[in-house]
Amino acid sequence: MRWSTPSFASATLRWRVALCLGLSIAFGDLPGQTVEIWRAQSQNAPENPSQFGTIAVIDSKDVLSLESDVVVANTTLLAQNEPLSPSEFNPDPGASQREQPETPEAPELFPPILPQLPEYGQEALPRSLQLPRKGTREVVPRRKKLEYETYPQAEEGEGLLPSSQPAPNRWFIGFGRWKRYADPSTETPYQSDLHLWHPYLQSKLKGDAPIIDQDIFLNITAEDFFQFEARKLPTPSGVSTARPNSSEFFGLSDQEFWSNDFSIGIDLFKGETAFKPIDWALRLLGVYNHNYIDVEERNVVNPNPQNGTTREKEFWSLQEAFAEIHLRDLSNNYDFISLRVGMQPFVSDFRGFIFNDTNLGIRIFGNYDNNRWQYNLAAFDMREKDTYSDLNEFDPRKQQVYVANVFRQDLIWKGYTGELTFVGDFDNNSRHYDKNGFITRPAPIGTVVDHYLQAYYLGWTGDGHIGWLNIDHAFYQVLGEDGLNGIAGRRVDINAQMAALELSVDKDWMRHKLSIFYASGDSDPADSHATGFDTVFDRPFFIGGPFSFFSHQGFNLAGTAVNFKQRDSLVIDFRTSKSEGQANFVNPGAVIFGYGFDADILPKLKSFINVNYIRTVTTETTELVLFTNKASNDFALDCSAGFEWRPLLTDNIILTAGAGFLVPRWGYKDIYRANTVPVFGFPGPPPGHVDPFLYSAIVTLTLTY
Repeated sequence: MRWSTPSFASATLRWRVALCLGLSIAFGDLPGQTVEIWRAQSQNAPENPSQFGTIAVIDSKDVLSLESDVVVANTTLLAQNEPLSPSEFNPDPGASQREQPETPEAPELFPPILPQLPEYGQEALPRSLQLPRKGTREVVPRRKKLEYETYPQAEEGEGLLPSSQPAPNRWFIGFGRWKRYADPSTETPYQSDLHLWHPYLQSKLKGDAPIIDQDIFLNITAEDFFQFEARKLPTPSGVSTARPNSSEFFGLSDQEFWSNDFSIGIDLFKGETAFKPIDWALRLLGVYNHNYIDVEERNVVNPNPQNGTTREKEFWSLQEAFAEIHLRDLSNNYDFISLRVGMQPFVSDFRGFIFNDTNLGIRIFGNYDNNRWQYNLAAFDMREKDTYSDLNEFDPRKQQVYVANVFRQDLIWKGYTGELTFVGDFDNNSRHYDKNGFITRPAPIGTVVDHYLQAYYLGWTGDGHIGWLNIDHAFYQVLGEDGLNGIAGRRVDINAQMAALELSVDKDWMRHKLSIFYASGDSDPADSHATGFDTVFDRPFFIGGPFSFFSHQGFNLAGTAVNFKQRDSLVIDFRTSKSEGQANFVNPGAVIFGYGFDADILPKLKSFINVNYIRTVTTETTELVLFTNKASNDFALDCSAGFEWRPLLTDNIILTAGAGFLVPRWGYKDIYRANTVPVFGFPGPPPGHVDPFLYSAIVTLTLTY
């Protein structure tokens, strides 16, 4: 038992009482002997102990019954041969002799701030416990791959308990009958019935239950994607213009276009994907396309002006057809390596800046170290694309693309993932005419000769957040050679760069974004060095994506048979076609500064607003191609807005609509008209007509079942 010293006892009193108590206990260890205890009577104790008051003489058997005002100097008194209870046992006897801190008379005005605890995983450890530890053994848990057990006797009805029946397949055991509300039409969870075509409840046709044994599943997806566009593009009038006296080879520019893709995808796979990769998989995706375009100028949809200004086409394609097999597990946490062969989709980086396509290839992929590392090794033998869409044809093309990338989830910045990428593009000598009859390889500009192209891309990209700041960046360096560039008229060495950065901040239901995109240009197009950046097959979602006019639309370069830029691309490359042409690294480059605003207006409704300023890096290539000495880097201003609506709060029905506007500036006007401001006193032809603005309105409807 322990008694605490009252606050009025002085240090001298404590020492003397402890001394007397110790002497009394030392000489009085037999039953019946007495112990003298001084009773403190006043706070200011005199030096003479007789002034303390009465000295009580008690038996040692009654020590534990002392009154609360007796001073024992924080010493624990034990009755002879009486053990302490566990709650009273003190493993540190010296702790009772430490002087207790005095309680302050009044609370401090500014109490000390407690130090912040370190983050989990960063606590300070003594050197003996820091990793790597010496002289320790690693305890490796024994992992066993669980397989489905078979019970042949139970399936035959033997050895069953009364009133029971065998259930060899656990997927069809079902849930107990339970209803949340009296009316089951409102909500009835835990429904076990299998339906054939129901989009939400369990069905064998959408992978909710196996169709063979207990781990072979079938998933059938039907989708219809409808797209309508109304746009104004700079359109060459040609020799048979629809508008008489069209100046500077450009005529009416309004166009209407719609396209419908109906696709059916079939996935057959073995394995439960909740905790481990699939064992094997087969996928087929067939697409039927029907499209129509109406323009106002001839020579656009066909070289023959007698074919008019409209075109309607339909065709089908086997867009995806691949097999996947699980090779092996690399760790006990299902880090794996798998192989995929066939027509398959692949994106080389987070935003699809370099390669974003579906084509014939072989791919090895997987992860490691608890999914902190992810990797891909892929090789594609490119197929030709259909002229009317990006769907694959069965015709081979003399082009191979090799991709190797590795992802790393950073341990310091928890929400950031970095990626290192290598892309090799080998485009050999070939000649190709599209279905409209126009030549696409080689490009009909400058020296038109079949030539090979070898380009090697090295890139570092990242996506995630560092604290409150969302960051998405990319940098690529491309090296290689072009056997004979048409604009340069000679063999050129490739050395170009690309960089992109998007910073965004989330505030409640809003996101503010700042973006910058840079693709280097060629300041000396006639030398042996090609420093303009171009891609393999890009489709980036950046600066507004499909709503942005500059990003989504592709338009022709004035007075030539090549495009100023490609559809669904950001680079200005003077290339005939992204899908059927060859990359061109002699180009003016591009710089884009943008601001974006995304808002989750409702759980079912999202909106997107973007404003971008576009410049070219150099003007020398433009001046050489157009035979002019007047060109400006100040190209255009791009503004766009759009929304996405999901009426069922799922992806079964998605409606998107938006519009983008391009306001031309001096760089655009210098390209699309030969004359600028006429010189006073010298008569000349009037300057060519330039549209005050270009627009692109798009509406898409996606139905998925």
